[in-house]
Amino acid sequence: MLNWKTQLSTLCLLVLTEPCLAVSATDLGQQLVIAGDCIACHTAPGGKFFAGGLKMSTPIGAIYSTNITPDKNTGIGDYTYDDFVKAVRKGVAKDSHNLYPAMPYTSFSKISDADMKALYDYFMQKVPAVSQRNRSSDIPWPLSIRWPLAIWNLIYHDSKTFQIDPQQSSQWNRGAYLVQGLAHCGTCHTPRGIGFQEKALDQYGPAYLTGGTLEGWHAPDLTSNINNGLGRWSVAQLVEFLKTGRSEQSAAFGSMTDVIEHSTQYLTTQDLTSIAIYLKSLKSSSPNAIAPTYNEATRIALTKGDISQRGAQEYMDNCSACHRIDGQGYTKTFPSLAQNTAVLSDDPSSLISVVLRGSKMAVTHDAVTGLRMPDFGWRLTDQQVANVVTFIRQSWGNKASPVTSEEVKKLRDIDSTVERKQSDNPSH
Repeated sequence: MLNWKTQLSTLCLLVLTEPCLAVSATDLGQQLVIAGDCIACHTAPGGKFFAGGLKMSTPIGAIYSTNITPDKNTGIGDYTYDDFVKAVRKGVAKDSHNLYPAMPYTSFSKISDADMKALYDYFMQKVPAVSQRNRSSDIPWPLSIRWPLAIWNLIYHDSKTFQIDPQQSSQWNRGAYLVQGLAHCGTCHTPRGIGFQEKALDQYGPAYLTGGTLEGWHAPDLTSNINNGLGRWSVAQLVEFLKTGRSEQSAAFGSMTDVIEHSTQYLTTQDLTSIAIYLKSLKSSSPNAIAPTYNEATRIALTKGDISQRGAQEYMDNCSACHRIDGQGYTKTFPSLAQNTAVLSDDPSSLISVVLRGSKMAVTHDAVTGLRMPDFGWRLTDQQVANVVTFIRQSWGNKASPVTSEEVKKLRDIDSTVERKQSDNPSH
């Protein structure tokens, strides 16, 4: 049986290629909804499109996405355009209660007036109304009191729309508009501050898109860092990755797989190129970083049967069949681990989580196989996982910090907590 994420991806393919919502694939509102990946958060597993109910864990308790269909009693059917703008751009609902910033209104504030109108018309005229009441959060009182969010907004939120930079090209500005706004890339890829706010919302903040960690996954550095960012990626490679979820050396993992399945694969090549051009313009988070170079020592040692290096035994037993003893993998099938930017990240969370939980490739029109890496958490101890991840991060010329069993245990505990929460929710 397909899991809920696969089912949702299949449904998205239907929505965007068949007349499920009775709209044309060229409808501007639909294109904007795709770019904003609205369906991913506002559609629960097995639920109706945009009817809400998706469970999202936060440090203080779970919240549930809301019904954004035009149902007048349980959705947004009685929202005026001004009500809609206030919710999307300022994070304030029609009844004046503050929305949790899990709704990325801090990014959506940048959406232009013309696009906001197109979004409103799409939801009101093209999305079928669904009667489904919103579910209250699991956040305990007094933490569930919402008025402090107004103070949070005063401190951290800027509701101004995107401002064109006349010093940059039209392509750059289009890419900046999408990345900062509808695509809300900073939600995952920018580190968070003491108030759980994104430390920067555009390229003028030095922390912008330098990588962020949520629930055991590290969204990598998207600046021009030549070691573990996009410094070694070309515009063409970025476009291919966003279109297919794969490149010659890498593959999407974690929530990025969903982003590609639900959103970026459907964007035009022109928009994807604009996004890539903007990302490639971002200054390196580490200007003194050095590009990694391949080293034959590990391959030679493994070829001779030398498994004395920490983690070599675990690698040979569990990883080498797909990723090979030279760490090069198989192009667009099993990602290379040598000089892979995700492997070289300062934060090893994603690599640990992939080993513990497994991963799957994005299912797209251009890459329909959706190959899956099995999870190894059930068969490897914390120390063994630490060993093999350290081996990967320090072989074939990779130069990244070692991983401890304590780091693995912490992420294994997070994984177990998420699984328990999901088992408590019948919709999962």
